[in-house]
Amino acid sequence: MSGIGALGLHAPPPPYEESVKEFIYRHLGEAVYKKIIDPFVSGVYAGDPAELSMKAAFYKIFRLETELGSTPSILEGGLLRQVELAKEKKMFFDPELPTYKGGALGSFKEGLLALPRAVQRSLGDKVKLGWKVESVTKEGDMYMTIFSTPEGTKRVASKTVAVTAPAHATSKLLGAMMPEAAALDNIKYPTVASVTLAYPKDALKDDVRRERAGLGMRLFGFGNLIPRSMNVRTLGTIWSSSLFPYRVPEGYEMMLSYIGGAQDPKKYSPAIAELSEEQIANIVHGDISTILLKDNAPQPKILGVRKVPAPCPASSQPPLLPLLLSCPPERLNGWLLVCLCVSWCLSVDWAVDQRVANVLLTCC
Repeated sequence: MSGIGALGLHAPPPPYEESVKEFIYRHLGEAVYKKIIDPFVSGVYAGDPAELSMKAAFYKIFRLETELGSTPSILEGGLLRQVELAKEKKMFFDPELPTYKGGALGSFKEGLLALPRAVQRSLGDKVKLGWKVESVTKEGDMYMTIFSTPEGTKRVASKTVAVTAPAHATSKLLGAMMPEAAALDNIKYPTVASVTLAYPKDALKDDVRRERAGLGMRLFGFGNLIPRSMNVRTLGTIWSSSLFPYRVPEGYEMMLSYIGGAQDPKKYSPAIAELSEEQIANIVHGDISTILLKDNAPQPKILGVRKVPAPCPASSQPPLLPLLLSCPPERLNGWLLVCLCVSWCLSVDWAVDQRVANVLLTCC
């Protein structure tokens, strides 16, 4: 069925905003959804595929049907996308940048902190640290933004304001000027916890390790995403010491797991938000034991547990943005951005910069 759907022999799209689950079922079938898409969306986005908008979360795949090719086949759209990518690589080729294999993992030599430090060097005192936005109001043709700063309250007048805050913060900032912004409070942000554990190398099952040059028998691979149908609560685990083998003490394997998300409260109680860090670590250890560890494995070293109350929006089904866009004279140009890695964040930031520049040119 998945092959037939990929060729375009499937039902037409519905007249409403389609969820990830609906889109995948329509194109590729139940098996692909349950074994590939569901664990990916749950583990990477911490969302529920039945609620997450396909257009918002996976626009590049969504447009394979709607914008590329003469048929509704995502296979044809995928082939045409490869042609687009080849043109884009030539258009944006920079001989000063290093070449790398597509999909390769990497980081800065001095860690991710190198990026904000470079921004700091470039922008200098144009970036204001410790400035908290209290409100945004309209005074005549100007916007007035009130900040609390280390030096006291500051008022900044401007012709435009670009808001990059999450939905639940944006509704509070703009509520006095744009009451309709309260609709943003309907967007759900599920709690997710990240748990970093370390185990002795010989505690892992033999079939998840390989001989690595100069490293001995070590974890080999990126990690694992866990289908919700397996009834394992942990969403997935990144094998950190496999990706960066020299950042872990000799004799240990380090793993970063994520647990929680949009589907967790529907299946488990108490919810992740209500559990202590120790309880969360114990649940993750139990799940890792089932999948990766030998029967006699010792307790892990708990290196860190962090609960994030609102990491990313888990639903985008309600038509919130058209409501907000219909409120002149103010315009709230919004879009869902879920960035999963630094390179993706940077490319998205570049696109956002262009949109902001166009608004400034239009308004000013």
